[in-house]
Amino acid sequence: MRVEIRFAGFGGQGIIKSGIMTAMAACIYSGKHAVQTQSYGPESRGGACKSEVVISDDEIDFPKVTEPDVLVVMSQHAYNEYAENVKKGGIIILDPDMIPNEKKLEKVKVFRVPATKMAEELGRRIVANVVMLGAFTAITKIVDKKALKEAIKANVPKGTEKLNSAAFERGYEYGGKIAES
Repeated sequence: MRVEIRFAGFGGQGIIKSGIMTAMAACIYSGKHAVQTQSYGPESRGGACKSEVVISDDEIDFPKVTEPDVLVVMSQHAYNEYAENVKKGGIIILDPDMIPNEKKLEKVKVFRVPATKMAEELGRRIVANVVMLGAFTAITKIVDKKALKEAIKANVPKGTEKLNSAAFERGYEYGGKIAES
């Protein structure tokens, strides 16, 4: 089993941290092999960025994502750049409020998760990435829910654990509902 995941958006959305937490959940808390790579523009906030994760049962000999099985995308620019590169039969999870212009894509399953809006309802827009991780976990089942919750707890600032846990659960519940339909 080898799964390639790409998180993409713009700086300040927690894209890099999403990849780190996913890889940590897979290797530290689930006993799988995982590697995470990242790239971003020269701007720290607002510039394009992506975080890629490869998860495998076996050792990973090539750490790059070439054709993602899953694309989690949170900006129009990132969607325009990466949506057509998703593997046939793959999954795109997007925030429709951040991506108003979708392409007609065939042979991929698209799930729309209003993560930014849900995060705002929780009082902090900055946890939109954690809402998205919850939905990602429920929709794909690539990483165990408990493992990802542990990785989130280990990576968020002290004092924000409760908020991030609520954000994850909100996304997980939403993702579970849309995955069934």
